[in-house]
Amino acid sequence: MLTKKGSATRQRIIEAAATEIRERGVGNVTLDDVGRRSNTGKSQLFHYFPEGREQLLLAVAQREADRVIEDQEPYLSGLTSWDAWRQWRDAVVERYRRQGVNCPLGALTTEINRRTPAAREVTRQLFEQWRHRVEIGIREMQGLGHIDPALDASAAASAVIAAIQGGVVILMTTGSSQHLEAALDFCLDHLAWFRAA
Repeated sequence: MLTKKGSATRQRIIEAAATEIRERGVGNVTLDDVGRRSNTGKSQLFHYFPEGREQLLLAVAQREADRVIEDQEPYLSGLTSWDAWRQWRDAVVERYRRQGVNCPLGALTTEINRRTPAAREVTRQLFEQWRHRVEIGIREMQGLGHIDPALDASAAASAVIAAIQGGVVILMTTGSSQHLEAALDFCLDHLAWFRAA
């Protein structure tokens, strides 16, 4: 178990690696680069990540996955009105606009996904957690009488997440958030169409 100082050092290394990846791309980042940015030596890097670069990249992928959910709060936990859904939609769009064409999580999981089931598990858990949170919001709206209870909340939540990810992929290719915004607006309009009688 790490001491408080050890945990802080480990986190500093992860944050430094994430910044390097955002600025230069995952394929161009070495442990030397991370060491310079985090002000840690190679022995420290291998102390916290004894398996080397891939273990560090996996830790960064987990941090980036956590950040996806964190960046949507407090909106994602309070999807109980149409206004709240619009605020969440705006937060999602703004997050990916800020990110631009570089998606650290996407790059990381693509880079290490080929070789390790752990990377696939990070992505799977992120999408399942995200889908579940959206499903909770839909069910809350159904309970409040804003969405018809006959709507399949699980399938609708899956469609919302798929729409977001499709829009993000296009944003990464074109630099425009237009498709992401259109996809989310379409999903929210569809949910609103299922208003309870």
